[in-house]
Amino acid sequence: MPYALCFPGQGSQKVGMGREIYEAFHLAKDVFDEADDALNFHLTKLIFEGSEEELTLTKNSQPAIMTMSIAALRVLINEMGAKINPACCAGHSLGEYTALVAGEAISFRDAVQLVHKRGIFMQEAVPEGKGAMAALLGLDEDGVKNLCDNVAPNGEIQPANFNSPGQVVISGLSEFIDKAIENAKTYGAKKGVKLNVSAPFHSVYMKPAAEKLKAEFEKISWNDAKYDIIANVSAKPVKNPDEIRASLYAQTFSPVLWEQSVNYMADTLGINTYFEIGNGDVLSGLIKRCKRGMNLFSGATPEKLEKIREELEKC
Repeated sequence: MPYALCFPGQGSQKVGMGREIYEAFHLAKDVFDEADDALNFHLTKLIFEGSEEELTLTKNSQPAIMTMSIAALRVLINEMGAKINPACCAGHSLGEYTALVAGEAISFRDAVQLVHKRGIFMQEAVPEGKGAMAALLGLDEDGVKNLCDNVAPNGEIQPANFNSPGQVVISGLSEFIDKAIENAKTYGAKKGVKLNVSAPFHSVYMKPAAEKLKAEFEKISWNDAKYDIIANVSAKPVKNPDEIRASLYAQTFSPVLWEQSVNYMADTLGINTYFEIGNGDVLSGLIKRCKRGMNLFSGATPEKLEKIREELEKC
């Protein structure tokens, strides 16, 4: 039975996440220690004891979430003895980088350094307060694009995340985001909600960050991915280094096609079982809204990982 491994993105972080597996499994501790060493600061202390405000900073949350997911994955495989052979791996935004680590296209050490820099570059791309994001509920893709085109005819805002039917995130300049929220119901939305983020991610304003990332890509060793990686930017599989780098570059300033990715995995690849490896169950919730009747398993506590291991044996 084909299945997918999925990895969460920014927003899934929580102070204290991973402590249970860190204390229970030496391999989890090794991953956290490796992240601390690679970044040259105590990320683990920040995850376990830091303030929520500090952990939520993009430069911290991105490596923190990746570290949590890879620690859980290594425990699952190397401590619990799970044998994995997914039809594909997928991740939401930052999670795509984690999926590439899972697929052995890039080392964890390189990846955790890369996403830390990614967070810094994304924050630096736009002055604080100038950019914003908002979730629009109840609008389809055409409705969202119509709203953006009319509220911001010069492209000041754009769709940033197609998360699930009726849940689309827009991104761009703050004043136009506010205007879109004010006008959302006129275009058929149930409501628009401004998100607690500090920059307009996945918009054209991230192109300076993309260029800096592109330079960083050249400093890293890349391999063919062991499994197909469903790219956010195309909702199609990528596997070789050139495809991977191109998709990560474009992903920085392009919409995350998560709904389309789920449709591809379910309809084209025939996948009806999804294992979300990391903190929380955000992606499982989105997958459930995209496709009914899917088998969904998530979490990173020892108990939830054991449940995932048991289900993997049935696949």
